[in-house]
Amino acid sequence: MDYGSNVHIGANFYANYDSIFLDIAPITIGDNVMLGPRVSLYTAGHPLVASVRNEFLEYGHPITVGNNVWIGGNAVICPGVTIGDNTVIGAGAIVTKDMPANSLIVGNPAHVLRSLTAADEQYWQAEKQRYLAARNQ
Repeated sequence: MDYGSNVHIGANFYANYDSIFLDIAPITIGDNVMLGPRVSLYTAGHPLVASVRNEFLEYGHPITVGNNVWIGGNAVICPGVTIGDNTVIGAGAIVTKDMPANSLIVGNPAHVLRSLTAADEQYWQAEKQRYLAARNQ
């Protein structure tokens, strides 16, 4: 973390190794959020024009991560982005704009691959039951 004082984390947060938080602006993370290894949240940016950038000017735009979000390894969240609740960001995604709730997000630049639906809930509940049954044999 750059400053640490601009990072606000909800309950039940998990971050794997090598996370980077550039918090010149606020980073707000909801409840039940998991970060894979080497996830980067960058609120900081620099001017595109070299003559101004060379004066060491920096700006920041806040990042907001909703509740129940999983961000896969090596994903990058860029300045000013909001990620909606119940969203999964795939490994390696570069998120440059706001992402909606209940979505599977992938790619560079990141985009919505599909919505997460009740069918996903049913599938993963069944998978959990199969796993628990196999473990108890």
